[in-house]
Amino acid sequence: MKKEYRIKKNEAFQEVFQTGTSFANRQLVLYYKKQETADAHFRIGLSVSKKLGNAVMRNKIKRYLRQAFHELDEQVATGYDFIVIARQPAKDMTFQELKKSLIHVLWKSNLLKQPKRKKRDKQ
Repeated sequence: MKKEYRIKKNEAFQEVFQTGTSFANRQLVLYYKKQETADAHFRIGLSVSKKLGNAVMRNKIKRYLRQAFHELDEQVATGYDFIVIARQPAKDMTFQELKKSLIHVLWKSNLLKQPKRKKRDKQ
């Protein structure tokens, strides 16, 4: 994930928390807020509590979430700031399960565009 696509500063986190909207499932909590520049690429901030495990486990969860956003780059709505908070069940999940959970949260928040389907050749 490029540096300009990340949220690192506490002020930016707090702005999304206080003025943004949230949606959650059992594994993830998603806060999102529309950016002032509508055409800008989305930015993400990740939060994984020490309650979820040691540094290795927390970094693994963050790597999985970054990779999931990278793979969903074309489908995620542009012009938003996202904060993703991992909950306790996230530590026992594989990459595919965590990606599916992220897709669910984004879909329920109407922030996921329809994936482009491949046209089948008629025979």
